[in-house]
Amino acid sequence: MTETIIDRCEAKGLRMTGQRRVIAQVLEDAKDHPDAEEIYARASVIDSAISLATVYRTVKLYEEVNILQRLEFGDGRARFEDADRPHHDHLFDLRTGEVIEFVDPELEVLQEKIARKLGYTLKGHKMELFGVPLDKGGAD
Repeated sequence: MTETIIDRCEAKGLRMTGQRRVIAQVLEDAKDHPDAEEIYARASVIDSAISLATVYRTVKLYEEVNILQRLEFGDGRARFEDADRPHHDHLFDLRTGEVIEFVDPELEVLQEKIARKLGYTLKGHKMELFGVPLDKGGAD
């Protein structure tokens, strides 16, 4: 991924207002999986005129044109990440809400094997795991 979110928005012909640029930059800089309220909090530090409604409309637009990917982890919060990222899977910490990204080559091979066994060619997948940290004593 060499292009920025702003570059990809412009390439898709989106009109890039100042506020859309700020929101795109916030998303570009995110090292986590922010929800709309978190995006709004970060964007409003840069431009206090940005409203939460503008953030919701903008992330919806970015999602519709495949700039953003929506993530749902069952906690009632839609989170977002750049849709143009290398493949990875997610582990959702049920205690803290933290989202941990991972790639496991053995798991990738197993998924391909399962698809073939069922008579399919795998064209994509989304793996989401949900867990709690192991207690130090080893029980949980």
